Amino acid sequence: MTSIVIPAHNEARVIGRLLDSLLVDPSADETDIVVVCNGCTDDTARIAAARGPRVRVVEIPVPSKHAALRTGDEHARGFPRLYVDADVVITGADVRALTGPLDDGTSGILATAPERRIPLAACAWRVRAYYQVWQRLPAVREGLFGRGVIAVSKAGQARIAALPPLMADDLAASLAFAPEERLVVGAASVVIQPPRTWRDLIKRRIRAAVSTAQVEQHHRPEEASARTSTADLGALLRREPRLFAGVVVFVAAAVAARRGAGKAIRAQDFGTWLRDESSRQN
Repeated sequence: MTSIVIPAHNEARVIGRLLDSLLVDPSADETDIVVVCNGCTDDTARIAAARGPRVRVVEIPVPSKHAALRTGDEHARGFPRLYVDADVVITGADVRALTGPLDDGTSGILATAPERRIPLAACAWRVRAYYQVWQRLPAVREGLFGRGVIAVSKAGQARIAALPPLMADDLAASLAFAPEERLVVGAASVVIQPPRTWRDLIKRRIRAAVSTAQVEQHHRPEEASARTSTADLGALLRREPRLFAGVVVFVAAAVAARRGAGKAIRAQDFGTWLRDESSRQN
């Protein structure tokens, strides 16, 4: 039985669309879905429970994604196992595509993730320009992070369950697997709502900068390489010169994020979560 663990902190506005997408597929009746409401003060639990018996809701008082994931593991019934952010959308067919390659034996694939679909039509032009560059970067294309979904075999789950609590749990999970142990599955996709405004994009980038710095404290620098280099940007421009304006926007966002993250990094504040609310609009 495939288990899906969904950590959710005050996700009443978006949890329904994810669950509806998963439940519309009748062939997924055997899928075990566990929603872990962590520190919720809204209607997340009620909305999830209203989806019927295929969804089990667990509530914990502490607003912690790490605690929610481990609680989900305690209640999940089977493998392969997926960890899915509450604010993305993925279908039952995508779930099957992700679990298919997982194999603790011959293939050695322990973790998979879907391709990203990022609808940018409602976003400010600078946000669109940023993501046009970001989505083309090698680390972004090849890593399992930034997708809101990761599927693991039993051996893969044991590996990520041993990770310490980190803000960038998806980056840490991606780095926990060698390139030959992880796979981005082209036949699966996830819809990720981007920030709509420049201000909310910078919030996300500050959070990413802070959380990457935390991950790097637990890895050797060469192991925690999800950063973009000037060589990466230069190679991109040589291939696609039309992206020059986007690269300028990308660099501006990186500089703003680094400045914004500096105080938190110096203070070792890895608990303040700068949440982007614009991506949760209907």
